[in-house]
Amino acid sequence: MTQNILNASVKKVNERTSVIEVEGEVTQTSEKDLMDAYEEAVSKKTRTIILNLTNLEYMNSSGIGLLVTLLVRANRHHQKMLACGLSEHYRQIFELTRLDEAIEIHDDETSALAAAGAQ
Repeated sequence: MTQNILNASVKKVNERTSVIEVEGEVTQTSEKDLMDAYEEAVSKKTRTIILNLTNLEYMNSSGIGLLVTLLVRANRHHQKMLACGLSEHYRQIFELTRLDEAIEIHDDETSALAAAGAQ
């Protein structure tokens, strides 16, 4: 059995906005990497977290659960969560699970940054 591979890198745009670039697979085995990326992305002044999902290859129901966990953490810290780069398939999943009502979806990182007021 092959191990799921996730690369979650963080780009701090400014003190109020960070981007977590998700590359690979988001499944149960991704929890530590995803939570570590969130911790790296935030500070006391962080108000917006953008999940760049352009290079997302696969996400299952456990992965959706991890996004919900991230959302709960962000909400606890009064942070807004945005997502960008979703394929049509994952955009539909966000709609079916109603995640699109809690995580604002943008076509690309540029439009997400503009919505966050980070440009």
